[in-house]
Amino acid sequence: MKPFHAIAAVIFIAACSPAEIPNTATTVEAQAGSSSGGSWNRGAIAAAANPHAVAAAIEMLEKGGHAVDASIAAHAVLGLVEPQSSGIGGGAFMLIYERANQELTFLDGRETAPSGATVDMFMRNGEVLGYIDAWQSGLSVGVPGAIALYKSAHDNHGKLPWADVFQPAIRLAEEGYEVTPRTANNLPWVGERGRLDENPATAAYFYPGGKPLQIGHLLKNPEYAATLTRIANEGIDAFYKGKIAAAIAKAAQDPPNGGTLTVEDIANYRVAKRDVVCGAFRILKICTTTPPSSGGAQIMIAGLYDHLIGETTSQDDKIAAFVDAQRLAYADRDHYFGDPDSVEVPLDDLLNPAYLEHRATERFAPGATPTHGDPGNVLRNEPVAHLWGEDTTEEPFGTTHLSIIDNEGNAVALTATVEAWFGSSRWAGGFLLNNQMTDFAREYDPDAPPVANAIGPGRRPRSSMSPTMVLDQDGNVLMVTGSPGGNSIPAYVSKSIIGVLDWDMSAQEAVDFPNIVARGERVRVEVNVEPGKAIAADLAERGYPVQERDGENSGLHVIVVRPDTLEGAADKRREGIVRTTSVN
Repeated sequence: MKPFHAIAAVIFIAACSPAEIPNTATTVEAQAGSSSGGSWNRGAIAAAANPHAVAAAIEMLEKGGHAVDASIAAHAVLGLVEPQSSGIGGGAFMLIYERANQELTFLDGRETAPSGATVDMFMRNGEVLGYIDAWQSGLSVGVPGAIALYKSAHDNHGKLPWADVFQPAIRLAEEGYEVTPRTANNLPWVGERGRLDENPATAAYFYPGGKPLQIGHLLKNPEYAATLTRIANEGIDAFYKGKIAAAIAKAAQDPPNGGTLTVEDIANYRVAKRDVVCGAFRILKICTTTPPSSGGAQIMIAGLYDHLIGETTSQDDKIAAFVDAQRLAYADRDHYFGDPDSVEVPLDDLLNPAYLEHRATERFAPGATPTHGDPGNVLRNEPVAHLWGEDTTEEPFGTTHLSIIDNEGNAVALTATVEAWFGSSRWAGGFLLNNQMTDFAREYDPDAPPVANAIGPGRRPRSSMSPTMVLDQDGNVLMVTGSPGGNSIPAYVSKSIIGVLDWDMSAQEAVDFPNIVARGERVRVEVNVEPGKAIAADLAERGYPVQERDGENSGLHVIVVRPDTLEGAADKRREGIVRTTSVN
């Protein structure tokens, strides 16, 4: 894969000159002004999925901390107060912007498969293990990457002492916090379908006295506080070696369907520093994370969208173009994306403007499902050397996202997860373990072509997590965005980008706008949000197989840089907030 600057030079999606750009994009660009050089006068901002997490971020920012310090503090709190979505027993992707040199860094803290993992480990007598059984199994647990990610980011960007960033989460775990509706309302559902109410440690914590936690219950977690205290005082070896690592391995190996995760697997975990990929969107630039992330799908969707809208000014036509851009991008993402250390992902070709322009001409009926393209054949008349088998990956709606800009204009977009609700329902050291191995293609047929996202020892499963930033033409950060939502993440994040840059929306209006997800056969439209019903009706009239949904599991947290201020948005579908602060 080419280094960042080479990729940025190759991937240039702009299809129109500045004179042809709709007023919206030019307006947003002009509003941003220059954010490099001189002093930063916009203050700081944090948007995340829980007020306690935002408070932790603000505390770090007001102490003069870097956006990285604030993001670690916020996520350590989220692992306590939003355990259904993420935590230190899972993994994360972090995209970092350093304003002083306009440098972007992508740190991959994705979980890795145990050394004993096999391509058929979720198969039983020729049949794939049911999702719930796989989700709740020890087979599903990968080596957690979040703590190693914290350390790598802090070593290179942090300003506050390592121990300081854990103090808000430690205090909250010791003193207790009130259980939120989102956690409480999901406990009965998960208890009925899984083992969260059966595994002794999780049953005692989430179902005291055999009853699920209620909204407002003051919940303390001294075990989590002790774990974080050790990490704060001893460094990450306290997590990846010794008693905590042994507890993680034992929990993963326990029946039913125990896995092969060992303390050696845990000790061998390393964060991967990967390329950032950028693609032009008119005079702006979308910058995001490379595989195993699906960040490139945002660039594909934006580029395809611009080709598909043509000269239209109709919002209905633009929505239809957004749908078709998703369908084409998802078909390619599903087919080609995987762990870049294990499979060759033709990312440069997939994002090449000539390929996207050609791909946008591949007409298909609204009721048809587009298949993946062949960028090698389009660009060089040389078919891609290895065309993978049909993808069978299932990816549930878990995860969390936070966006932060600090008092010096540095930014972080962090998307983190334990995979499904409450991860694997397995517990160690006061936190839940992930079920990230179910993010691989679990079905295996020895007689069929292999799939790009197949299970293998040490591999990282493909992820839809896509922390993303938009830069202006001078390389200054203009927008920070990202979302949870499983396979729907590329659709959610693309909606926030196109909503702000082309649909003339504020950050909050773009987040509030109905989610539209076009992956596979159906087009899901969120109809309990205006104007969702009208959008669904128009798409159905055009022949699209519409599935109306009363709610989507997005959790977009977005920042847009304005001339003299920072505009933030928190997704009302979750429990997040936005706060600003300023340090003189």
